[in-house]
Amino acid sequence: MSAPQAYQRNKFDFDILVVEDDTLLNDQITELLANQGYSVTQCFDGNHALDLAVAQRFSLILLDVMLPGKDGLAVLNILRSCNSTPVIIVSAKHAEEERILGLSAGADDYLAKPFNSQELLLRVDSVLRRVFKQDTNTPYIANIDGLEIDSLHQQVFLHCELLTFTPIEFGLLQILMKNQAQILLKPFLYQVVLNKRFSQYDRSLDMHMSRIRKKLNNAGWDGSRLHTVHGQGYCIK
Repeated sequence: MSAPQAYQRNKFDFDILVVEDDTLLNDQITELLANQGYSVTQCFDGNHALDLAVAQRFSLILLDVMLPGKDGLAVLNILRSCNSTPVIIVSAKHAEEERILGLSAGADDYLAKPFNSQELLLRVDSVLRRVFKQDTNTPYIANIDGLEIDSLHQQVFLHCELLTFTPIEFGLLQILMKNQAQILLKPFLYQVVLNKRFSQYDRSLDMHMSRIRKKLNNAGWDGSRLHTVHGQGYCIK
């Protein structure tokens, strides 16, 4: 049995446990999530997964069904008796019964193999979205090189001078600054800030970001630090 490995970047908010006995797939999922800024722990069998899930506090567990030792459904059933950590069940494409059993046992979502990277990231975002919403309701002040955001009073300052943003612009800047250096996916930003579904033909988010950059540049803060990540979303550095 391989020992679990922790992967993390300088900035992360969530800890994800990836339980998958296929070493190559486990490595691919781990790299994908780590590149998004998540802290990721790998595990390769059901018994060890249960030990880790009980002993540590994870934000989310990606749990394969077919595992050596205890299978994923057995792990989930035991886990739900003592733990409310969100779980995404990963099952074979046609394993409808497994998905039904997993959801009935308390899984928050399921992902059918084979899956693409974007689908995985969207489902992870979807399950964790409520955590982001809870966090954004907690007053805080963030500061990036003199650019300061006050969530309680809904104000933005640059070196103590007040800047003017619309409510949507403020919401976008707030969530980006709180998650500095993390890539926030477009579908996530559409739902959480713009309160509508993402469409590849809708350019409203891009226009909001363009206006935010322009206002930052005009105020003397480098707006190019609000990066567009092609095919994914945005991040601020």
